[in-house]
Amino acid sequence: MPLLELRKVSVGYARTAVLEQVSIHLDEGEIVTLVGANGAGKSTIAKTVSGIVRPLSGDVLLDGKSVAGMTAAQRLRLGVAHVPEGRQIFSGMSVSENLMLGAHSLAATDQTAFQERMEFVCRLFPVLKPRLSDIAGNFSGGQQQMLAIARGLMSKPRLLVLDEPSLGVAPLLVAEIFELIKKLRDQGISILLAEQNARQALGIADRGYVLENGAISISGPAATLAASPDIAERYLGVGTGASVSSERSDRMAARLTIAIS
Repeated sequence: MPLLELRKVSVGYARTAVLEQVSIHLDEGEIVTLVGANGAGKSTIAKTVSGIVRPLSGDVLLDGKSVAGMTAAQRLRLGVAHVPEGRQIFSGMSVSENLMLGAHSLAATDQTAFQERMEFVCRLFPVLKPRLSDIAGNFSGGQQQMLAIARGLMSKPRLLVLDEPSLGVAPLLVAEIFELIKKLRDQGISILLAEQNARQALGIADRGYVLENGAISISGPAATLAASPDIAERYLGVGTGASVSSERSDRMAARLTIAIS
């Protein structure tokens, strides 16, 4: 049974359809990535999973049970944590206060467990520990993204929904963030990754879904998608590469041979 499943989910804002009959699943311990251009529907799927957006039709299941009628807070208590696009940290608060908000119920009820969780995220993000009292808004974009992920981890989630974690982050730190995402998967956290940087996302994911105009156009193992000439041309930035052009020519030649034989 999948940890997460979307069954024929349609979502719209006002009168505009954003997702049309989308079905995806994510198994325990997987990284599943959503790949596609801006506006394809990646962020809307992420928000639908975490409960920020309600589907017009279809169902969202966690452990085989529908959570479509649950709020984001209720899903958080079931182990679904969302790290939104643009980080959305509380820039006027300290690093420590931001982390506390990620586990406010734990901080209020079990200080020992809360401190253990703080130590866990500080081990994952060593840059945070000496700066817990610093104002979060003074951090660089990459450091703020690390803080946003750390805040999401404070609730001890089973499923971490990451929406565009590389957005606005320096290339050197992007590689570090994706290495961290792999490490989280190895520690047993399941991850749904909505990401425009298809090369990086497919490089660490187990499986992927390609979205176009609010619908799934292709899905499969991440390595297979990354090796596809069509995916490479559209999303990996190698559309003018010789190998892609050569493979396209070979396919066209094969079709012509069949047509005239």
